[in-house]
This record gives sequence, structure tokens and C-alpha cells, in this order.
Amino acid sequence: MKKRDRTPKTYARITYPMVRDEKGGPLRRATWDEALDRAAEGLRAARGAFGMFSCARATNEMNYVAQKFARVVMGTNNVDSCNRTCHAPSVAGLSAVFGSGGGTSSYEEVDHTDLILMWGSNARFAHPIFFQHVLRGIRNGARMYAVDPRRTSTAEWAESWLGLNVGTDIPLAHGVGREIIHAGLHNTSFIERATTGFEEYAAEVEPWTLAVAEKVTGVPAEAIRGLAHAYARAERAQLCWTLGITEHHNGTDNVRALINLSLLTGHVGRYGSGVQPLRGQNNVQGGGDMGAIPNRLPGFQDILEPAVRRKFETAWDTVIQPRYGMTLTRMFEAMESGELKAVYCIGENPAQSEADSEQAVERMKQLDCLVVQDIFLTKTAELADVVLPATAAWCETDGTTTNSERRVQRVRKAIEPPGEAREDIDIICDLAGRLGHAWKYADAESVWNELRSVSPDHFGMTYERLAEHQGIQWPCPETDRLEPTYLHGRLWEADPARRGPLAPFGLVKHDPPVDLTDDQFPIRLTTGRRLDSYNTGVQSGSFASPLRRGEYLELCPEDAERYGVSVGEEVRISSRRGTVQAPVWVDPGLRPGLAFMTMHFPDEVDTNQLTIEANCPIAGTAEFKASAIRIEKLPVAAVRS
Repeated sequence: MKKRDRTPKTYARITYPMVRDEKGGPLRRATWDEALDRAAEGLRAARGAFGMFSCARATNEMNYVAQKFARVVMGTNNVDSCNRTCHAPSVAGLSAVFGSGGGTSSYEEVDHTDLILMWGSNARFAHPIFFQHVLRGIRNGARMYAVDPRRTSTAEWAESWLGLNVGTDIPLAHGVGREIIHAGLHNTSFIERATTGFEEYAAEVEPWTLAVAEKVTGVPAEAIRGLAHAYARAERAQLCWTLGITEHHNGTDNVRALINLSLLTGHVGRYGSGVQPLRGQNNVQGGGDMGAIPNRLPGFQDILEPAVRRKFETAWDTVIQPRYGMTLTRMFEAMESGELKAVYCIGENPAQSEADSEQAVERMKQLDCLVVQDIFLTKTAELADVVLPATAAWCETDGTTTNSERRVQRVRKAIEPPGEAREDIDIICDLAGRLGHAWKYADAESVWNELRSVSPDHFGMTYERLAEHQGIQWPCPETDRLEPTYLHGRLWEADPARRGPLAPFGLVKHDPPVDLTDDQFPIRLTTGRRLDSYNTGVQSGSFASPLRRGEYLELCPEDAERYGVSVGEEVRISSRRGTVQAPVWVDPGLRPGLAFMTMHFPDEVDTNQLTIEANCPIAGTAEFKASAIRIEKLPVAAVRS
């Protein structure tokens, strides 16, 4: 096959402020004073109709100041980030069961567990650092099971691969749960001590016999039985998931279905046993921990709690609205209705990352004021009224980030930013000053210390201790000791007072994908990541990779033959929302009726024109994993050169 000569678009680093003099006009260079004055003017006019998009790649300190800007300067809880696009259902599900939204185990525990269950996760490509722990666990004797519609690179390491139909995770989890109960393998002592709702859960899963689960999921009954017995009999087990579970219209229910299995077997609250949502961006966990979400203040403290609000109101000398703000999903809907008129977007690129991306762009064009603060001139920045050049958090800024295992780690400035680019926190504070709030922070550590003063989970983490221990997991409420690496050990306490709130089983039902396949759209498209690229390609596209081949529509050999298409042949791909063209790639890891694409090359092939904005009602995450498409061969004249 002739190698495709398609170099991804290289995005320019923003090195000076820019403003737009009129809607539809070009961006032009501006001074910092002019750009900040213009931004302040636009935001001031939109008080009461404002939203903040914070950044999952920036530091904890930046996210703390950004959410404080929304709540104190703009008087709103409308603050969110790309957490909404990926793992918001994980946070919602974990919070509902355990009271906090973090994974329960450390990465090190995966090295020493007995069974690793990877559910909806191609961690070898999407989370390669974590996958090294998986490989160490396997080398140390752990058995690995993979649940995924595709036989991915991760599944190749598994003892058993359960290739389920897209959108049937709940039936499979219920089938596993029922088998555990009927085989007498459930942990009755843990269930009685630490949980509520078991009888109702047992009744909910009762109809999901192995035969019924096989019929709905496509997974052989014996494979379901094998997983159920292996997971329940393991002394220690880690249940890990990623976006294959969360990016569905019922993502939170999917998460609850998996957590139910951990409660059923007692695989939580012990070293080596837990549940792990694997979070892809370097600080998507930290952004939520810092309060850059609409329902929690820093330290994951609930806005609806009066005592929590009083604490922050005293610390910040402000009044905090006693209601949840809009999620990112809801903010996009409010743009269309005119309820939201201004957005301050820091380090996010929703013009290309949102489901039904064409609709997302049209909604942002309706804003009266869009301020974008970023390091590259992204597609979102190209839509902005004001563009502010910021620093790269991983090398031009001091601060901290928090990874999937809740580990807070130091980030240190290594190089100076180019041109007129400035620190994110300095920019936010300068803008706050123009809006009547004279904020001054000497450095990132002073921001962190303010956060520590209001977040008990972070109080014990001084910069000195973070350096000494090479990172510390939250919770860390004291400066003279460290907590266990796993969460919720309290559930094993004999004393009810020490045990605390019990963990409820979730009663969830199967709800098929919204975008149904039919004769017109007979193929199920699911999306994901590849090892060589990152998100919408803004950062990774500038660097060459011997693995990168650009965007393809991946089909199984049988479907390629059925449609009469060959590797490298351009085809037209249509959903009920849009149409794109892409060449074909044949992947034997796919099954008939299932196709795969990524979001890494939207300038070449905008996959999110195909995806559907069917959102989880609890978490607001869209169903990126289950679109219905059709494939059409192109006449020779229509094939792109």
C-alpha cells in the first residue's frame, strides 16, 4: 500500500494577545492592556449569563484560581472542563456510592493484585504508563480479563477476552453479578457490614441468566461464568475502566453496575482490591478536586452543604450561590437558547472535542463574548473575540497536578515561555482586578497554601512534603503522617461509628444506545484513542511518530469484503448528523457490524461530525461510543488525492 502523504495540521503557538474588532472580522494583534480591557468589558456585560471552561492539562493551582474567578468575580457556579466529556460518570458513580469521586487504589497495588479486570479500556494505547503496572501485575502472577467490543492491544494480554456488543455493559455486569450470587460466591459478611440494598440488587439481576446475558451481549455464557467465578474467587482484584464505560448516554449507570460487582465481592477498601477509573489527561482528576466543576467546591466539598459554603464565603469574602451550576453540556445548550452569553475558555478545544462538533461550533458563534486563553491557536481560539497567550503547564509553570491514583505531584518551571505569553494565574488575576477584585499571589505555592486552608483532604500536602515523598495521594489531612494508599478501608471496620456511611448498591437497568442501527445506518461506530496521538491532535500533531498513519475507518475483514473496499480506499461515512470521508483500514480485532475511528485528526477527518449528543442525564457526558453509520464506496472522481 502506498503510504499516505497527509501531515496533520501544525498549530501555531500563541505568542501575543489578539482581539477581534467585529463579529466575523479577523483577529489582530493587541497589547495586553487592550486585550484584557476588551475581555473584562465583555465579561462584565454578561454577569448572570457567564460560563467558565477550565483546563484538565493545567495545574491544580490554575484550576483553583479559575473556579474562584467564576464563583467570586462572576458570581456563578457555571464552571466545568473536559472532565464532562470523559469521566464525569465515574465521578458521579463513585460519589454516589463512596462519597468521593476518586479511584480507590494506587497504581502500585495493581503490581501485587491477583486479578485485573480491564472493562472498556484499551489502556495499552490510552494509558501506557498505567499499563506498565498491569504488565508487572501479570508478571507477578495476576490473571487479566478484558471486556471490550474490540480485541484491542490490551485484550491481547488477557487470559480471556469478552467481546460484548456496544452498549451492553449493564447486561453483562448483571449476568456476572447473578452468577456470583447463584454460585454462592458473594461476600455475605462484607455485604451485611458495609452495604445497603443487596436484596433489591439481587432481584434486579435475577432475570439476567447466563443464557439471557449471552443473547443480549454476544458474549458466550461460559465466558461470563468464567469471569464471574474468577473475579469472585480472587483474594484481591482490581476493576479498571475508561471511556468505553463512561462515554454513553447512561454512563453513570454503567459505572454503578461495575461498582456493584466490587461491593458484591468485597473487592474494595483493601490493599490490592479496588475500582480504578483510568483518567487520560494529566490533571483531569485535579481539575475536579480543585472545584472546577459545577457541583463541588475545592476538596470535593458539596456546594449544597451550608457549612461548606460558609467556610468558603468567609475565606473568599463573597457569597456563593446555594445551587449547582451548569455542566459543560448544559452550557452549550444555554448558548443556543441565549441563556449563556459569554465564556472564558482556558486550555480547552470544544470546537473539535464535543459530540456533533458542527453544532458545537454554531453554538459558540452565538456568544456575545468568547475569551480563549491557550498556548496554541486552536479551532476554538479561532472563534474567539479575545485570545490570551498562556504558558505550557508541563514546562513553563510551577505548581502541582493530580493523576488517576489521586497522587498530587510537583511540576517545576524549566524554560521561559515564548514572546509575550504569561502565566495563567497572572492573567486570571489581572482580569479579576479589572472586574473589581485585587488578587495577588506571590507564586504558585501561595495559591496551593490557600487551597490547603480550605480543603481538609489536601491540608497535609506542603510543597516540601510533596517533594520529599515524590508525590502524595489524597486524602492527606495531617502534616505528620500519610494515609493508606487505598480508600474506604473504613467499610471493613467492626464498629459502626468508625465504618461511617454504608455503600449502596445501584439499581440500574439496561438501556440500549440512543442512535439505533437500521437498514439505512447498519454499522455501529465506536471511537477511541491510539498510542501515537493525543486528543484532538493540537499538541501531538506537531511531532512525527513512526506509528502514526492518520485517520482511517477501521473495519473487520468480513465487512471490508462485504462492502468491496480495500485498505487505503476512500469511503464516505455518514451518520444521522453528518458525513466525512476517510480511507479504510482492516483490523481483525473488530467484529462484523462494528467500526472504529479516533478524534485525533479533526482537520483531516472530523469524526465528531458523526457522533451524537445523547447525554447521560446525571453526568452530562455524550454517547461518543455508539453512533450508527453507513459506508458508501466513492466514484473514482470523488476520491481525494
